[in-house]
Amino acid sequence: MAEAVFSISEINEYVRMVLDGDARLRRVWLRGEISNFVNHYKTGHFYFSLKDEACSIRAVMFRGSNIRLTFTPENGMRVLALGEIRSYPRDGQTQIVVSEMQPDGAGSLALAFEQTRRKLEAEGLFDAARKRPLPTYPHRIGVITSPTGAAIHDIIRITSRRYPLCELVVFPALVQGEGAAESLRMGVDFFSAVDLVDVIIIGRGGGSMEDLWAFNDEGLARSIAACRLPVISAVGHESDVTICDFVADMRAPTPSGAAEMAVPDRSELYTLLSGLETRLHRAMDARLTRAREALALRKNHRLLTSPYSLFDERRMHLCLREERMQRALDRLIEQKRAALGNRAARVEALSPLSVLSRGYAMVSDEASGTMLTSASALTEGQGVRLRFADGTATAEVRSVEQNEQCKENE
Repeated sequence: MAEAVFSISEINEYVRMVLDGDARLRRVWLRGEISNFVNHYKTGHFYFSLKDEACSIRAVMFRGSNIRLTFTPENGMRVLALGEIRSYPRDGQTQIVVSEMQPDGAGSLALAFEQTRRKLEAEGLFDAARKRPLPTYPHRIGVITSPTGAAIHDIIRITSRRYPLCELVVFPALVQGEGAAESLRMGVDFFSAVDLVDVIIIGRGGGSMEDLWAFNDEGLARSIAACRLPVISAVGHESDVTICDFVADMRAPTPSGAAEMAVPDRSELYTLLSGLETRLHRAMDARLTRAREALALRKNHRLLTSPYSLFDERRMHLCLREERMQRALDRLIEQKRAALGNRAARVEALSPLSVLSRGYAMVSDEASGTMLTSASALTEGQGVRLRFADGTATAEVRSVEQNEQCKENE
């Protein structure tokens, strides 16, 4: 019986069909070490190989998937990769198309952690200047954690003991495993968007680095940095450090410590209020004592014992003012009288009557009353009136004689 002869393309196509038909190969987790890593600068796709102690497989992670990574892959980094096994007939190569990837092992996790830390620190997300103070007396606290974990019970216990006036609003979130980072981000974004709480606590109890990895998510860190409310990070035990601790406004070593930071201690408040009450009583007693002393001084005041003395003082004051005004008026009158006398003397000196009193007379025409000031204005036989200082007289001009000088001027 003759054996069938296949072309290479037929064999490669058959292998592809077999692999595509195996549902188990559509979602495979592979653990391995990255080698031959290439970040294609034009497309943004990642090309690399995954290898273990015995074998290796080619891998590709397209840009639509790798933009969600919280770390930068490097050669030698151990990772866990989720993807689909495919075979390409053109070159007969089998590879995994990676859709998700995360560091595997303490060394790789530490490297990814350090990459994220350096990146966010360079952007200023850890700067002390951008961190906000916690409210002194919060009315409500938003808690983002697992509703069944030990962390929420510790927070409830501490807040109830220290400050029972405060209410807790819990956003139930995943704190580890797949989807935990997204669940925590949703909690931060929710409290930031609604006017419900005054401060946020985000955290969980202790665990391995892998268990706490969701709190190293870059997207979660950016949500905390953009949150309009102050955030307290309370992840793990005191020795555990996450990216959340760096970007939060306050870092607590434990969830219990976060509760103590978030609320005041009512015993300290009682002490404070007691001290304020004592100071208030002392201040009121001192003020009342001063008021009594002032009242005692005022009740013996002359105005109260003899109210008419006020009118006497006013009357005396008015009399003094009247005297001053009268003296000022007398001085003014004397000044005006003296000025008037001076002006009268000057007028008297210029008056024609004063001239007449020295033996002169004024001559006027008897008929018309016209003043005659020149001999040339007189004619013989003209009737004239003469006015003297002490009376008048009429006369008739018998003759007119002019001075020689006046004739020459004429």
